[in-house]
Amino acid sequence: MNEHKAAGFWIRLGSIIIDGLLLIPLYLLCMLIGVSDIATEIFVNSINFLYYLIIPVIWSGFTVGKRVVGIKIVRTDGKKVGIGTTLKRYILASLVYVVTLGIAFIISAFMVGLRKDKRSIHDLIAGTQVIYTSKN
Repeated sequence: MNEHKAAGFWIRLGSIIIDGLLLIPLYLLCMLIGVSDIATEIFVNSINFLYYLIIPVIWSGFTVGKRVVGIKIVRTDGKKVGIGTTLKRYILASLVYVVTLGIAFIISAFMVGLRKDKRSIHDLIAGTQVIYTSKN
């Protein structure tokens, strides 16, 4: 697949937490200007969706959190991560997680923790893998 080490559960969780912290200022801004709770959720979730859809394409597989912890998304065929890849990774996988009432999400977490290649359900759907950016 590639010569880089696959990123496991904890490092990936760390990157997700960092990315999630980026949303706090948006929530606070909405609270300060008096935006309703529903409108705030729609706004912040839309920004979050666009962030995970577009940033990895523009930034060669990185999000802010992934760059900070030293991991990135790559395609298993070696091609560049594109919008089609991120659409599969986030939209199709989200549908799988919703349809299974979150059970597939839990299974994905175990997959990242237990599989040698550390690929989750959304990685398998999109043909991606999350790797460390420095070689072993």
